[in-house]
This record gives sequence, structure tokens and C-alpha cells, in this order.
Amino acid sequence: MAFINHHLDVEMVSVFGILGNIVSFLVYLAPLPTFLRIYKKKSTEGFQAIPYIVALFSAMLTLYYGMLKTNGVWLITINTIGILIESAYILLFMIYAPKDAKKFTATLLFVLNGAVFGTIILTTLKFSRGHDRITIVGWICAVFSVCVFVAPLSIMRLVIRTKSVEFMPLSLSFFLTICAVMWFFYGVLSHDLFVATPNVLGFAFGILQMVLYLIYKDKKKHGIQPITNIDVEMQVDQQHVIPSVEKTDFEMPEDDIKKNSKIDSGKTEADHQEVVVSVVITDHDGNEAHVHCNTILAVEY
Repeated sequence: MAFINHHLDVEMVSVFGILGNIVSFLVYLAPLPTFLRIYKKKSTEGFQAIPYIVALFSAMLTLYYGMLKTNGVWLITINTIGILIESAYILLFMIYAPKDAKKFTATLLFVLNGAVFGTIILTTLKFSRGHDRITIVGWICAVFSVCVFVAPLSIMRLVIRTKSVEFMPLSLSFFLTICAVMWFFYGVLSHDLFVATPNVLGFAFGILQMVLYLIYKDKKKHGIQPITNIDVEMQVDQQHVIPSVEKTDFEMPEDDIKKNSKIDSGKTEADHQEVVVSVVITDHDGNEAHVHCNTILAVEY
């Protein structure tokens, strides 16, 4: 009976290891549309490489842990693939990024993926042996995994503040949650708490992200709609009022100003008049926004 239970556990570890590999692979491919866009436009368009450098570091660290432990084949396979994919993303970013972004990315790569990762390998190989080495590296992986899972808090805060899910797609949140579930059961069945424990947090944050998506998915993006109409009224004096005009920018129509202004070319000194400018901004639905501007200008002509 004990042999059967052990054999069943081994089989289930393989099942969840394979499922974890498949879902993690899909998560690694999630940024692909972004990088296809960068390739087509030959520009990084303000995107940053920090998430991909962190993901590369995480894959390298977990690969090292998988190579140290017994039966870590499923950790080795997916993190080897992850290293290749993240490296391709970073390489493409470096090709099309502006000079300052390239310099920052190269520096971060050297510090995190070079110096820090190299220090972890050298110190654990030098000052630890056998099970102690696995435990130390496992703790490092667990702590870093917790930091990675906590990172979406900034995105969730942005969703709550802007009432928009534009920067938190449901598909990514869903696959991250499923990924956490697969690796949690893999860790439990293989008696690896360094893998199982951080994924409890990953599952919790994944569920929270999907709940936030359901709450805010029908809200207006960023809490407001783009400006589509600006009413401008100019009152030159009590008798002359320039009619409102509809514009999608802030330029004042020159013809209206000339039409309603009287210029006496015989005067040697410039005349001055006070002009009251009133600006009212409306949103996409025609609702008047809480933005008004009443300014008195001194017009010289």
C-alpha cells in the first residue's frame, strides 16, 4: 500500500509538473504582442525592460535550485525555456531602445543577473554543502518569489485609483492564477515547501486581480473619457461677445478674434482692452467636466 501511494504521488508530481510547464510557457509568451509591436515600429515607445530582467533573474535562480535538488527536472525544463524567451525579449528591447534606456538596462543586467546571481552561486558553492545548500538556495528562491508576487500590488492600486483595468488584462491574471495553483500542488506533492509556499500568495493575488477586473471592467478608462469638445467664449466688452466654438485643441480661432476686434490704424499708441476667456471642457458623453477656466487677458492691438 505504501508503495502504491508513493508511486501515485510520483505520478501526480509529474502531472502537475507538466501542467505547470504548459501554463508557465503561456505566461512567458504573454508579452509577445508587445515585442512584435516594438519590432514593427522599431521603437520601444516608453516600455521598460525591468519586468523582463526580473523574470530572467527569477528563471536563472529557480534553474539553479532545480539543478541542486533531487528530481527537479520540471523546474529545469520550464526555467531553461524561460531564460531563452526572456533573453530574446531583452535583446529585442536593447536593439530598439533609446541610448539612455540601453545604458540603464545594461547596468541593471550586470548588477542583478551578473553580480548578484554570481555572488549567490559562489557563496553557496563555497560555504555550504548538500542539503544545507539546497535549503539556502530554496529560501532565496522563496523570498524572491514572494517579492515577485507582491509586485502586482502597484498595478492593483492603479486599477482602484483610475477605475480602469486597461493595464491589468484578465487573461494574464487568469493564467498567473492557474500557474500558481499548478506549482502549489507540485510543491505539496513533491514535499517542496520552497515551491509551494510562495504560490499560495500568488494564488491569493491572482484571485484578487480577477475580482478587481470584474468590479472595474465596465468602468470608464482612467475614470474619465478623452476630451472631445471644448467650448470657448470670449467677451471683449459688454457689447461684443465672440460666439462659442468647438475645438479639440486649445488654439483660438484667429478669424473670430479679428472679426470682433476694432483696430484704429490712425492711433500712434496701442489700445488696450480687457478680454474675458471662458473655457468649458466636456467629456465623451457630453457631460460637463469639473474643469473651468475664466481668465482676464489684456489684448493689445
